[in-house]
Amino acid sequence: MTSAPRTDHPLPRTDHRFTVGFDLDLTLVDSRPGIRAAYETLVAATGAHIDIDLVVSRLGPPLTHELRNWFPEEKVEEAAGIYLAAYPSHGIAPSPAMPGAREAVAAVRELGGRAIVVTAKFPRNARLHLDHLGIEPDELVGGLWAEGKAVALREHGAAVYVGDHVGDVRGARTAGALSVAVPTGPCDAEELRAAGADVVLPGGLTDFPAWLRGYYAAELASRA
Repeated sequence: MTSAPRTDHPLPRTDHRFTVGFDLDLTLVDSRPGIRAAYETLVAATGAHIDIDLVVSRLGPPLTHELRNWFPEEKVEEAAGIYLAAYPSHGIAPSPAMPGAREAVAAVRELGGRAIVVTAKFPRNARLHLDHLGIEPDELVGGLWAEGKAVALREHGAAVYVGDHVGDVRGARTAGALSVAVPTGPCDAEELRAAGADVVLPGGLTDFPAWLRGYYAAELASRA
């Protein structure tokens, strides 16, 4: 069930606007088809044995973390280079927006806020996804994972961070932001709650606009 709006994480203001952060993979973008295609290209180029079904089932951590399961350390950088070079051609077009993604970003804007994307994904590929899908955040920060995301969330004054992985929960909590979790990735609702998510939206981002409006109204009422 959806948690009730909380007022112990007030919306901080940056230039009189509040900021909401979003993860990318399996939060805003269903990148599983594209990641699968890029890994298939990597396998064809290297001859490595990679269980791509397993890889796609546990998306979240950075690319090099996953590649270390399939390549010796001295080959990881080379494999990452092949994968990243293939990704623009193979990974972008097959990957749709997650249900409710555009509406979630629009909901932030409708309330006068800023929407930022903070992701572990390589920044160029993250930008290609967003441009292809017509999702336009105010800022994009790539290459950050788990607690490392707190650096960007703090820098941009994010009051809320939305993600699908327990690593996203850790990033939000490290930044002092409200952790809003969506069970649309490898972590189910129970795992996300156990990791410390403040709010779990069972319907994913389709539940987000209504939740945000309720949370924002409660915050305004607390200031009145």
